[in-house]
Amino acid sequence: MKKKILIFIVTYKASFRILNLIKKIPFKYLSKHNFEIYISDDDSDDKVTVKYINLAKSKYGSKIKINFNKKNLGYGGNIKKCLSYAFKRKFDYALMLHGDNQYNPKYISKMLNVIKSSNKYSAVSGSRMMKKESAIKGKMPFYKFLGNIVLTKFFNFLFNTKFTDCHTGYWAYNLKTINKNFFFNCDNNFCFDIDLRLQLVNNNLYIKEIPIKTFYGTEKSSFHIVYAIRFFFKIFKYKLLRVL
Repeated sequence: MKKKILIFIVTYKASFRILNLIKKIPFKYLSKHNFEIYISDDDSDDKVTVKYINLAKSKYGSKIKINFNKKNLGYGGNIKKCLSYAFKRKFDYALMLHGDNQYNPKYISKMLNVIKSSNKYSAVSGSRMMKKESAIKGKMPFYKFLGNIVLTKFFNFLFNTKFTDCHTGYWAYNLKTINKNFFFNCDNNFCFDIDLRLQLVNNNLYIKEIPIKTFYGTEKSSFHIVYAIRFFFKIFKYKLLRVL
């Protein structure tokens, strides 16, 4: 029996980018598998995003399921909504994409092939920093580039790991090897990914990194300083108290 694969897309005010993202999904590769695409919009109030999500559904058919949150759950909360869907329907693997088109779906096949190859891998993450020149070519802002290096080095120092990118949002999960409580213990906002990484590392579950290219548009974020502060707080707190 073919393993069940869920490609889930978290969106918030993604607008036309969500359609551009879906166009890049390797449907030819996925057609050889038992797969489903699940789009979860986190209560976008721009109406344009809803329009493009419905357009994607009409264009790509029954393999796409849509969820519109009735209230904003936050980045992590929206991921939990998608993973609840995955666990209830007994998917074996789940891969996350962001609706803003920052992470290229062309890596889906590589990430899934890696995680399917052995139960040794509980998660696969796409690293923008394994080939640092790619991050620069992808227009990663310098403050993010430098911050990624510094914060990742702190993580590696505290937990004796060798990650190159502790801040990626491109993940594939082996749902049969990860305790589902690990996901639901995580932050409901932008620290979801680091919370999950901490729990996987603490439980000796292996995260495999693969190099990816990424693209940064003209959008600006005001979360970087807050995120950095919370990142430091979380890793020190978890190192000392094992509390997220």
